[in-house]
Amino acid sequence: MAKVEISEKLKEDIYKKFKEESTEIFNLIYSLRENPKKGKEVGQVSGILIKELRYKSFRFYFITNGYQLRVLDLAELQDLVIRFVRMSDKKSQQKVIDEIKQILRSFGEKGFK
Repeated sequence: MAKVEISEKLKEDIYKKFKEESTEIFNLIYSLRENPKKGKEVGQVSGILIKELRYKSFRFYFITNGYQLRVLDLAELQDLVIRFVRMSDKKSQQKVIDEIKQILRSFGEKGFK
């Protein structure tokens, strides 16, 4: 089972924007524990894979080790860490992806604490 982490800022944004629907969103996010290959790949920076999960018109972006995700089978993915870092709507999708890539290039995964 993969480990799923959500940045504190993203948690606050989800609660603020979705209120009662936030439980559905967190269920969707935590479903990656059982199926970590879920989601659409939107980019890669230095072996770190950027993927998105969609909920209605919103996208939730997460980063993970791309090598582990591609090579290992589901039973071996117990050490995989999936970190959710940002959320966007359809209009600002590319801007947010570019921002995530820039942070990864500048600071690595530690830029999302």
